[in-house]
Amino acid sequence: MSGATGSGFDPQRLAACLRGALPGLHGNIHLERVGGGQSNPTYFVSFGERRLVLRKQPGGELLPSAHAVDREYRILNALAATDVPVPRTLLYCDDRAVIGTPFYVMERLDGRIFPTYAMPEAAPAERMPMLMAMADTLATLHRVDWRAVGLDGYGRPGCYFERQVARWTRQWHLSKVADNADVDRLVDWLPRNVPDGDETTIAHGDFRLGNLMFHPTEPRVIALLDWELSTLGHPLADVAWACMAWQTPPGLFDGVHGLDLQARGLPSQQAFVQRYLARSGRADGITAFHMAFALFRFAVILEGIASRARSGQAAAANAREVGAQAGVFARRAVEVIDRGLAGVNDVVLDDLL
Repeated sequence: MSGATGSGFDPQRLAACLRGALPGLHGNIHLERVGGGQSNPTYFVSFGERRLVLRKQPGGELLPSAHAVDREYRILNALAATDVPVPRTLLYCDDRAVIGTPFYVMERLDGRIFPTYAMPEAAPAERMPMLMAMADTLATLHRVDWRAVGLDGYGRPGCYFERQVARWTRQWHLSKVADNADVDRLVDWLPRNVPDGDETTIAHGDFRLGNLMFHPTEPRVIALLDWELSTLGHPLADVAWACMAWQTPPGLFDGVHGLDLQARGLPSQQAFVQRYLARSGRADGITAFHMAFALFRFAVILEGIASRARSGQAAAANAREVGAQAGVFARRAVEVIDRGLAGVNDVVLDDLL
């Protein structure tokens, strides 16, 4: 049997739990920590040829409602019978005696994950179809009838942006390492500028290229991953979040701003949004509010990473470096609202970056 370096738990105890709950597990357990993300720690777990994935809460003190792996498990089960591609879940365990925190286990899929929107690992001819498939997957998610799949109570229908601005404002005050005038400006501006119109869909909450798995050889999505921030919410929040990469340079949120998109076989932000609108049946698109909110929200998340790094609870080794970017995204959000843009679907914000 082999363990995962620095896992902080006993692989033998985990192996005993899994063998008792899942049939057909033979041989020694092997653990491998995967991903460089800042969210719920993830491990490949294998018993011989049987390959699984485990996601758990981080150790230590957590912010209220953060890292709720039980919610991830619930939504994966709810979406299993829909057209949204998700891995098959196998087990949820809330017994902290096993590995110290609640966790769940799902089947491991074979596929490709691209950490940046530039996708240097993919052939240029694949990149456009892959990002269009990404837009299609988001539209498919937003078309799901959340009541029909048993997600009543998964979130509060309606007034999503009002509630989210309030939530992330609270998170900022809980996490902030230092005061930030740009965040103060956003906290004041955002609740006063929520667009008219209200609707509720399943919102992934972290819909970006790195949370999609593509087929090993085809430009199609086989799994939408990392549901930690999912809830019932407004679909355009997901769209704006997915579009932040077009607004930031390489090195910030997997950005592609400043790259020759056409030469690299990449779509523009406008093309991505138009594909989503066509597949979802919507006539509107994201506005400056949606983009500013996405940037604000990400700034708060990054500040939380910095806070956890200071307390020694960060999930990744580069947490301090990532957390330090919070101020950059807050500044971008203020620049968006200061320019008074009516919308960003047809305009790439070149002059902001």
